[in-house]
Amino acid sequence: MQATVATTTLTGVEAIAVEVQADVSPGLPVFGIVGLADTAVQEARDRVRAALRSVGFDFPNARVIVNLAPAPLRKHGTGFDLPIALAVLAATGQVPRAALDDVTAVGELGLDGSVREIPGMLAHAISAARSDRDLLGPISAGRIVGVVPQLRYRGIESLARMKGGLPATAPPKTSRAQTLAIPTIDVADIAGHESAKRGLEIAAAGRHNLLLVGPPGSGKSMLARALCGLLPPLTEAESLESALVHSVAGLDPRQCLDGIRPFRAPHHSCSVAGLVGGGTPPRPGEMSLAHNGVLFLDEFPEFGPASLQALRQPIEEGVITLVRAHGAVRYPARVTLTAAMNPCPCGYAGDPQRECRCTDGAVARYSARVGGPLYDRMDLTLRIDRVDPALIIDDAPVTPLSATVRSRITTAHAFAGTRHPCSMRSQLQADARALLEDAARHANLSGRAVTRVVRVARTIADLEQSVPIVVSHVAEALGYRSWDAT
Repeated sequence: MQATVATTTLTGVEAIAVEVQADVSPGLPVFGIVGLADTAVQEARDRVRAALRSVGFDFPNARVIVNLAPAPLRKHGTGFDLPIALAVLAATGQVPRAALDDVTAVGELGLDGSVREIPGMLAHAISAARSDRDLLGPISAGRIVGVVPQLRYRGIESLARMKGGLPATAPPKTSRAQTLAIPTIDVADIAGHESAKRGLEIAAAGRHNLLLVGPPGSGKSMLARALCGLLPPLTEAESLESALVHSVAGLDPRQCLDGIRPFRAPHHSCSVAGLVGGGTPPRPGEMSLAHNGVLFLDEFPEFGPASLQALRQPIEEGVITLVRAHGAVRYPARVTLTAAMNPCPCGYAGDPQRECRCTDGAVARYSARVGGPLYDRMDLTLRIDRVDPALIIDDAPVTPLSATVRSRITTAHAFAGTRHPCSMRSQLQADARALLEDAARHANLSGRAVTRVVRVARTIADLEQSVPIVVSHVAEALGYRSWDAT
């Protein structure tokens, strides 16, 4: 007796279709699983056997072979528990085979027969919706998968529910929170740093990479954490993209589904795999978890050289491609990279109040840990100096709230959508172009740096709702390339 149940397995952020084929035949009692299954899938034998018996089903005292097709595709995770159990039940006639014809099943089984969520439920739901199949899984996942358009979801709490047939009702579609969470740090809470706040606004408006340089305790981390509150909410498409990455990583995607942009701040001991992804099976790294949001790297030069240089290509392309022996895995990685660093090992180079004791060679070696190519990819570099203690003690806000700045940024985005989509260089006025050419030659700017200056100038013009890029826009943009002038 044979039966087949459809399921999916994760490859990157995509769920690939897999057939679970069960064959039950006379012979010595054996329960085998074939088809490049990892350890977690092989352990399904014990979970499935115990779960079926726990809820009153009979596990056949015969030769049971489960094949996961296509055989060359690696399968991993505990999501195969439920389809394997259903395939065995269908092969032994305890569940009608026809009831499972248009169903994709995923879920982990407890020894008591309970059906549990697995990482990547959103990916499995998207795959099922695209193939026009019902998705059968844990009822607790309904609040997450309900956002997938045109999905028909059948949730069950336990295998015992299968004795009465498949559930026919789908959960209601989930909706976004009516109000977004207030950012932890509002720009009004930051004393002083008016020029830095202007830089934050430009970085948020154009999704530009930002480098904050200053002595310890000057407020670099606080400014970086305020940046996320200036970004407009995620669009519905962006929400699903970001939530998908979090779901695959086994994290709660609900904040992304509510439109809150992700903010990731890994420790500087983070490995290459932790930062850009990797492992066995591959898992998205911090850069992908920050997709459509902010990736904050504090103590920038303290990150390992290999980790930092691994950022260079994803910053340009917005995607991370991991090539392994069994194939390539792609993760999205469009982030606003924000980094903070001291100007030297002791931290006080350029500080008017404390003397720097570092030698010129020590300062050069410290800066070289990041590398010129990565500095070149930072659109704005802001010097953050310590503020007067009187400003810190004064509680009166002196700048607009984050919501007000965010409103200006939204207006700038709307204006950018209405202007003619011609080349940014053609929007440069003659005197602005001349200024840029002179500055580029004087500072020996690379082609990438020149392009990024133009992009920043274009953002400044959009904030002022100006179609042409004038001298003041270019001058301000050049002022944020202070690293190139040193």
